[in-house]
Amino acid sequence: MAEENRAPSYIAERVGRFKGESAFAILSKAKALEAKGIDVIHLEIGQPDFQTPQNIMEAADRAMAEGYTGYGPTLGYNELRQTVADYAKRYKNLDVTMDNVAIVPGGKPTMFFTMLTLVRPGDEVIYPNPGFPIYESCIKFAEGVPVPLPLTAENDFKLDIDKFKSLITPKTKLIIINSPCNPTGGIFDKDDILAMAEVLKDRPDIFILSDEIYDRLIFEGESFSIASLPEFKNRTLVLDGFSKSYAMTGWRIGYCIANTEIIKQFEMIMVNSVSCTCSFTQMGAIEALTGPQDSVDQMKAEFKKRRDWLVDALNNIEGIKCRMPKGAFYAFPDISSFGLTSREFADRLLDEEGVALAWGTSFGDFGEGYIRISYATSLENLMEAVKRIERFTKKLASERDMEKTA
Repeated sequence: MAEENRAPSYIAERVGRFKGESAFAILSKAKALEAKGIDVIHLEIGQPDFQTPQNIMEAADRAMAEGYTGYGPTLGYNELRQTVADYAKRYKNLDVTMDNVAIVPGGKPTMFFTMLTLVRPGDEVIYPNPGFPIYESCIKFAEGVPVPLPLTAENDFKLDIDKFKSLITPKTKLIIINSPCNPTGGIFDKDDILAMAEVLKDRPDIFILSDEIYDRLIFEGESFSIASLPEFKNRTLVLDGFSKSYAMTGWRIGYCIANTEIIKQFEMIMVNSVSCTCSFTQMGAIEALTGPQDSVDQMKAEFKKRRDWLVDALNNIEGIKCRMPKGAFYAFPDISSFGLTSREFADRLLDEEGVALAWGTSFGDFGEGYIRISYATSLENLMEAVKRIERFTKKLASERDMEKTA
């Protein structure tokens, strides 16, 4: 489960619908251990361990020197909105213009704004589980009803179309897709998306939020956006940004692509909340999409090398089973054989071996029995972490044997 939000009675009830993101709670605990002199390997946070490419930083520097330090247009500078539309045509095969684009401060605002725009109290929202924990928080804040779509290792964390059909009811308003998926690294391929579209063709009242933040980091297969299907163009909101593909997590800049009426509502929410997205970061974002893409290719190649080594190493540890993730930069191994909950396993691993990672139920109930490892760290760190994990699992096996003979 995500971290509960316990607040005193004078705090409004609606804020209590939010839950924390456990990866940051784990990071805080790990930092406290480091302050005591304990060596910790960080595998808990999902951000690239690469620097933002130099050409992007230089573009932002130039923008500041040129005066891009004040308020900008609420929906973003037209130059960036047009650049995003062009990029979406080129990489996602979307038929859009800049009027379909809202520039927002990161990926989470699109999740939050989507719920505020579309979800009424009692509306049902189908979302992936295990999945990014903020989905459920946003659904609950909008007084929607979260309906988890189980993603299982047995199905390679892909879409189970029969299960998906069974979850749709007259109250279904929104479906969230995340491909590649955090935390599993699984993908919904073209066949999955087309099967989903076939189910939804007679329900034009259902919208789709397609979270494509990792779609430049696919190792096997290709990205396919449901928004590229003409009949889904006006009922899909595409979430994307710069954090993962361009190592720009701290820049807090992303975008939503949607029909113009939804974009108008995003504009009203922006006006009444954050006003606009940082001006000079938008100039950096233009450079990211129009400049050399070598850094994306290099980062992807490095992630693949780490993935291949890590999954093989994990599967050589007795008691651990790990599917080969097809995208993003996470492995999601099964540790259920050790008789601990995923949180117990992760907590003890951090306390006893100094390896910080996320427990599976951080991402929903269907994450029980799993842990999430971010391989957005050096191969050397991964090698040392695997040594510690193996030492820890041998200790658990020894404890279990002692209990049997006691």
